[in-house]
Amino acid sequence: MTSLDTNDVITARKAYYAGLAGEADKGRVVWFPIAFLAVLLVLPVLQFTGNYNYLIHLVLFTASYVVMASGWNILGGFAGYISLGHNVFFAVGGYFAGMIFARYGISTIILAPLAGLVAAALGYLIGLITLRVRGPSFIISSLALVMIFKILFDNWDFVGGSNGLSLAANDLPVHWAKLPYYYAFVVMAAFSVWASFRIKHSKFGLGLRAISKDEIKSESAGINTRFYKVLAFAISAFFVGMAGAVWGEYLTYIRPNIFLIILVSVNMVLMCILGGKGTIAGPVIGAILLVAFNEFFVATLGASEINIFATGMIMMLCLMFFPLGIVGTLARHKKLPRILNWD
Repeated sequence: MTSLDTNDVITARKAYYAGLAGEADKGRVVWFPIAFLAVLLVLPVLQFTGNYNYLIHLVLFTASYVVMASGWNILGGFAGYISLGHNVFFAVGGYFAGMIFARYGISTIILAPLAGLVAAALGYLIGLITLRVRGPSFIISSLALVMIFKILFDNWDFVGGSNGLSLAANDLPVHWAKLPYYYAFVVMAAFSVWASFRIKHSKFGLGLRAISKDEIKSESAGINTRFYKVLAFAISAFFVGMAGAVWGEYLTYIRPNIFLIILVSVNMVLMCILGGKGTIAGPVIGAILLVAFNEFFVATLGASEINIFATGMIMMLCLMFFPLGIVGTLARHKKLPRILNWD
């Protein structure tokens, strides 16, 4: 092949990739998530017209899970490593920021990024050990991690043991007491979604998706798979740790049975699977739907096993019709509404 032919091939390939990128840009809707965020930012104005604390709590609670599910999606969705132990980082962030808040009075909202970095550092160290295995072995090791930290926090007198610690409530009137945490979670949720998008469309994100498809071939292609996996583990831990930091102050107490129950990790996984694992909008859609299902059935059926059964049935039906999650399945069949195409 001549030099001219080679240049023609390179030019044609660049034009082809540019066309693909252009098509993706045309299909992607940027204004909808921005408009959705704007609505959330002005939502507390409703407090001037009445008591909407319950609505504020629901949005705040959903946003906290958007942060955690989007963070988990970096490891579980992009890299394909299913972790059921990410609530360990939820606890580490909550305890780290909560202890400083209890002793020095520094708000956990300010400490959240630092708590996230502490969780990320711990995640990096844990990832170096646990990510030596894959598949069911990795899932079991992540469950073991939760048990180890549960025993540790239950018996650590410095952090209050199994009784935990009480944290001071803020001095705002009841009408406005939730707002600092509301805005903290909404901003963190927006940041986590934006960061997920940036990661997915980076060289690092491409490497993670290659690992998810075939780790052995990825390594053969020159990708440092171990470093990529460990870094993804640390980044996902960062977001979960940030959420834990603010959640502790919002509840006004930190306790092992708040952070280190398996349901917290399971919810992160279910939200990503329900919405669409490996997509940007998937964790957001999954968090909204799962919280909505739970609240609806608690309100209609009460806080009983029937509520859990009904939520499980809805989840099962959703996954029967949307095996790749709502966003993933609709995208596969080219029926995804443009307002949900954030990828």
